[in-house]
Amino acid sequence: MNTPPRELLQAMFAAAVNAAQPEHCIPRFLPAPTKGRTIVIGAGKASAAMARALEAHWPGELEGLVVTRYGYAVPCECIEIVEAAHPVPDAAGEAAAARMLKRVEGLTADDLVICLISGGGSALLPLPGPGVSLADKQAINRALLKSGASISEMNCVRRHLSAIKGGRLAAACHPARVVNLLISDVPGDNPMDIASGPTVADPTTCADALAIVRRYAIDLPAGARALLESGRGETVKPGDARLAGVETRLVATPWMALEAAAEVARAAGVTPVLLGDRLEGEAREVAKVMAGIALQARQYGHPAPPPCVLLSGGETTVTVRGSGRGGRNVEFLLALAAALDGAPGIHAVAGDTDGVDGQEEIAGAFVGPDTLARAWAQGIRPRERLDDNDGHGFFEALGDSLVTGPTLTNVNDFRAVLVV
Repeated sequence: MNTPPRELLQAMFAAAVNAAQPEHCIPRFLPAPTKGRTIVIGAGKASAAMARALEAHWPGELEGLVVTRYGYAVPCECIEIVEAAHPVPDAAGEAAAARMLKRVEGLTADDLVICLISGGGSALLPLPGPGVSLADKQAINRALLKSGASISEMNCVRRHLSAIKGGRLAAACHPARVVNLLISDVPGDNPMDIASGPTVADPTTCADALAIVRRYAIDLPAGARALLESGRGETVKPGDARLAGVETRLVATPWMALEAAAEVARAAGVTPVLLGDRLEGEAREVAKVMAGIALQARQYGHPAPPPCVLLSGGETTVTVRGSGRGGRNVEFLLALAAALDGAPGIHAVAGDTDGVDGQEEIAGAFVGPDTLARAWAQGIRPRERLDDNDGHGFFEALGDSLVTGPTLTNVNDFRAVLVV
């Protein structure tokens, strides 16, 4: 291996992001044109880039509306792009969601709706259900983000407090044909968890959502609690006739990103070990497991002898108890550095493929054998920073943050632990 460790890690991260770029993955999944109208709708951090790729390869007329995160818009000719807030929703997203529902009213069986969905769509389509305000949704979102709930659990609650998620948007398109083009950012690639499934059926129930709320001691506003307890927040279920014309195509997934990174590793003479794309759990606990595997590889050559790289995806969680800014990737890395305790020959990168870790405009960070020593030399105590959930502050102080800017895609987190 002749490539410097950090340079190789950066190249693997870039390959993972590039594999999920809409310009590469959208064209081959496009449906055939219809004799009626073609309406494009969608939401997510990649939705504007998806819309541009669709326009570039569509042979007929198009119209539509998609919502993306502030700073993630790209110019389109026929499809309107609206920007809104993520991860805590705002009024711009609420207004866009209402307009989107209005846009698909009165369609016929000859019409085609192409729905472009990617990660982040939950916050970007925040149309509250009856009796729930935007302020309620914002408070619930903040509480869920800090609770340690998994993305699947968070989205179950969101679906049942929404007027557009959980299949409701697809039902509003009936009787038109709906083709979903999805970029997955969730473990397992379940369509109902990507942006909380606005255009797919949802088998979960209001009772499930209430159980999650109780599990994490989420303080629900009265209107939200009444919506769940009464059952009026129930979503569109499998077998509903209004969803009979819905087809779903996964155009990019976390596994594709890991495979692209693995190719970069092989080209550099490094053996890739793919550990899976659905690792979940508390970030610091996942880090301890990863550290153990890396140390095993270095000492005993198992699961592969050095040079090797442990590749994984998925979405860990951070239960924020300190005053830090959270961020599951930097929390993972800080806990990994602590567990490795300066072990030689082990380097790592972790980052969110959308360029935003938690609520920070920072994708993640890098770790090396000297990370702890450099921190101590600056008077920084790593374990105290970890206890304070201050991974971002820790890596910023060392100059080890991974900053990409908007990547215009999102296939969840990427982790690479390099053993040389």
